This record gives sequence, C-alpha cells and structure tokens, in this order.
Amino acid sequence: MNVLVIGSGGREHALCWSLAKSPLCDKLYCAPGNPGIGTLAECVPLTPSKQDELVAFAKEKGIGFVMIGPEVPLIDGLADRFQAAGIKALGPSAKGAILEGSKGFVKDLCRDFDIPTAAYQRFTDASAAKAFAGTLGLPVVIKADGVAAGKGVIIAETREAADTAIDEILGGAFGAAGSELVVEEYLDGEEASFFALTDGEHVLPLIGAQDHKRAFDGDKGLNTGGMGAYSPAPVLTTDVVEKTIERILKPTVRAMKQRGRSYVGVLFAGLMVKNGEPKLIEFNCRFGDPETQVILPRLKSDLLTVLLAACDGTLDRIGLDWHDDVALTVVMATKGYPGDYPKGSEIRGLDAAAKLPGITVFHAGTALKDGKLVASGGRVLNITATGKTVREARERAYAAVDLIDWPEGFCRRDIAWRALAREG
Repeated sequence: MNVLVIGSGGREHALCWSLAKSPLCDKLYCAPGNPGIGTLAECVPLTPSKQDELVAFAKEKGIGFVMIGPEVPLIDGLADRFQAAGIKALGPSAKGAILEGSKGFVKDLCRDFDIPTAAYQRFTDASAAKAFAGTLGLPVVIKADGVAAGKGVIIAETREAADTAIDEILGGAFGAAGSELVVEEYLDGEEASFFALTDGEHVLPLIGAQDHKRAFDGDKGLNTGGMGAYSPAPVLTTDVVEKTIERILKPTVRAMKQRGRSYVGVLFAGLMVKNGEPKLIEFNCRFGDPETQVILPRLKSDLLTVLLAACDGTLDRIGLDWHDDVALTVVMATKGYPGDYPKGSEIRGLDAAAKLPGITVFHAGTALKDGKLVASGGRVLNITATGKTVREARERAYAAVDLIDWPEGFCRRDIAWRALAREG
C-alpha cells in the first residue's frame, strides 16, 4: 500500500526509516519531510496545517495509511479529516487528543478515575494560583494548560520564580496555551517515558525510554523538547511497567471511552518513578521526540502491521519482538536553543558519522540551501547508536558526534548518566 507520514522532524525521520522496511509499503511519502527523510520517501511540500490539501493529496495518490507524527495537527482534528474521507490514519480524534491538548483535563481525569498523579489545582486567576503555589513545597511545578512545544512547564525553585512563571503564562508568554494553568506539587524520583498503542479497547504495550529535558549537562538550563534519550530505561522494571499498564494506561483508555472520547493511537505516558511506584506527569497523544529515535531501532516486528492493527481494532492479535541491544540518541541543537537561535549554518561530516558501526543519523531540523545541508531549527540532528550496553552505545554516539563539523551546534555530553551509574 501507499503510505503517508505527516511531519518534518527527527521523529518522522525515524518513522519513515522504520516504515520503509515494511513489505506492506509500496510507496512512501512524507509531508513536508526533510533532507534526511528525502533519502527514504518522496517529500511533499505540504505542512501539517494544510488539512484540505493533505486529504486531497492522499486521495490522488491512493494512500492506504497515514501516520500523523506531531501533536498539533492531531489536536486540530487531522485524523478526523482523513477518517471522514475513508482513509486510515493513526492518531486520536480531536476529542481524544485532548489528552495532550489540556493538562487540566488530564489532571481531572486522573482525579476522577484514581490514576496516580501529583496533587494539583487549575487556575485562570494569577492571585489564586500564587496562593495555592504557596501551600506547596519547593520546588513547585507551573504548567501552561495547552500545548507549548515542550516549553510550557516551569519547575520553580523559589516562590519568586513561581510567581513570575504564573504571571508570564497567564500574561500570554505561551499564547492561547496559557489561558489557563495548572499548579502542582513537584514529584521527586526518576523520570521516564512509556509508550503503548491502543485501538480504543485493547492496550498493546511498546517499550520505555528515558530522555533528558534540560538543555545542558548536569540537568542544567531550561527545559527543551528533549536533548537525548536511551532505551531501555533501567528504572522501568518489569514491576513498574506492569503497574503503569494496569494503573495508568488501561484505566485511561476505559475512562476516555466512558467520557465519549474513545482514544485510538499512540499513548505516551510521561512518568515519575519513586521506590518502584509510577505516577503520571503528563500524557502525549503521539510518539515522543527524541524517544522514537531509540524505540524504533529496537523494534524487530513490522511497524506498519502493528499500526494498521491499531486502526483496525485488532491489537489483541498482535505480539511484538524487540532487539536486546541498547539504543541511545544524542540531540545536536543550534547554539542558543531553546531561546533565540540563528538559522542557516552549514553542517558537514554526516556521511563520515553515519559510516561508523551502529550509527543512524536522523534529521530533525535541516534544509538544503544551494546544495549544502544547513540547520533550519533548534533541535537539528539525532545521532542514534545501538550497542550491547549503554556504555557501548554512548561511546559510538559521541564518536559520531565528534566527526560532525558544525561549529554553530552543541549537544549534551552526559546522555544516559543515570543508566551508566547503574552499569558501574
């Protein structure tokens, strides 16, 4: 069948890389794609916001399956548009995508269905929010209710920082995403990401990963969309995974159906784990970025078969096989990210890096200009390595990073430090 992937980042490059291997995939398209994706698929100059054009293109090309990568088009109802046109598309409806579209909705759902999460309250009034934040210990977490490209969460270490975050969010720093905010207790422990597919009835667990949100080594600096990741995450023991499935994922799928918001697609649970007990930090309604870049290299099973089963309501008939190897990715970003950063700097050396053992380079924010590869975003490259151990995968990844000639870029040098400490 003909397959269309929507999106242009590292996640979509990894999805195309995996889908291109499927014997079921006759022709692969990506809209809009990027130069890396262009080596695997035909890139189509349509952005995810062009819903009418995307549906018309899918009809014209006889697309049999659409994989929607980013969250915003899902929240805006793109999956509904494809479904209405009779085209299979994996991703929740707009009603289902509220799991990522509103943090307040998720917190209320957790409260009503006894899903373990942090204590919280929702606010539109700054004074009331500050008063409640003052009743919680420090640090305290301030979240814009809506989607803010991974930057709408502030972990405030002081009362002054909490008050400033509240004023900025409600004052419009994140646009409409900050028309309401959530103030919640800070959960201590180790953070991890766990992924599953659901067809609205059945939950098929995938695997977990651990990413690094802060910009700089030692978990310093501002939160980003993710500066690196690895899988498996040692904190996600068999017991923790079972608790996550039974206490968080399955109750959420049942609750969404009960609320008239039947959820079909990827269910990504951001977790905090302490003493073997997982609590939900947040849900995302799509594959993670950069977690997808370490999950898919470990998947033995045919990805397209699995995604189609989610669309068809047959996930209970699917079993998955995984490689035992560790996968680790290092994000190379433009200096200045996640703040202001320049665009257009040239990147060299990718071919040499990609030739190293166990290395795959996924493009996240690149473009071609006058025949040269240039940076076009904040997070630009994902240097992904596999290895028998975390240490081997990390050494391979950084060896590849060191072959890339891009003075305007930077990366964290401590990806997987927690796992390395466990390995000894």
